[in-house]
Amino acid sequence: MHGLIWFVLVGLVAGWLAGVFMKGGGYGVIGDIVVGVLGAVLGGFLFGSLGIGANGLLGVLIISTVGAVILIFLLRLIKRI
Repeated sequence: MHGLIWFVLVGLVAGWLAGVFMKGGGYGVIGDIVVGVLGAVLGGFLFGSLGIGANGLLGVLIISTVGAVILIFLLRLIKRI
């Protein structure tokens, strides 16, 4: 249960940061959590495929934010089509 709470909190922060970086201003609390959690999964997969790991909260937050930025970029790209 403790890990799930941290996962959601990191997802919230990563989603919010990705919204700020992508000039979207965020997607609300629930949207930021969803984008952040999906970004964490995507970032973990991508960085893991490259052999890059994360240590500590800051590392996980960076990987989650990068994954969320990539996710937002892809969603905006698909939305244009």
